[in-house]
Amino acid sequence: MCSRITGTRAPISEMTYTIHVLGPGDAGLLTQVAEDVFDDEIDTGLLTAYLADPGHAMAVAVENGVVIGQGRAILNRQPDAATALFLDNLGVTPDQRRRGIATALVKALMQWGHRYGCQSLWVPLETDNAEARAFYASLGLHSRPILIAEGPLL
Repeated sequence: MCSRITGTRAPISEMTYTIHVLGPGDAGLLTQVAEDVFDDEIDTGLLTAYLADPGHAMAVAVENGVVIGQGRAILNRQPDAATALFLDNLGVTPDQRRRGIATALVKALMQWGHRYGCQSLWVPLETDNAEARAFYASLGLHSRPILIAEGPLL
């Protein structure tokens, strides 16, 4: 079952969007998705597994039945440190940006993380993504350079 938070559009419009933090039975909310909200097409099997995992959260912004933004977070549990919230992905369709949607999505995921004892948030950013760096700075996050090694599992 999803939880809901309502946000408002810019003052000149009466349109509103609703933030939903999805649960295992909420995949149906993703039947209509605006352009560039996700990086790739949604795979139904992967979506079902993601929503069923209690260590994963997905928040979506819905307006007029269409998903216009999404954010995904993972609980990063460690045996020697407090649980942290890893913000894995955030996307808002380009023509709906600057309405507070990304902020509402991150705040909804942070509320979810608080329920699981998270005390901090970390987000991977591309060093040349000035817009993302400014956005997260506006939320009070501080960035520092880090290298990531990636590749196939051996």
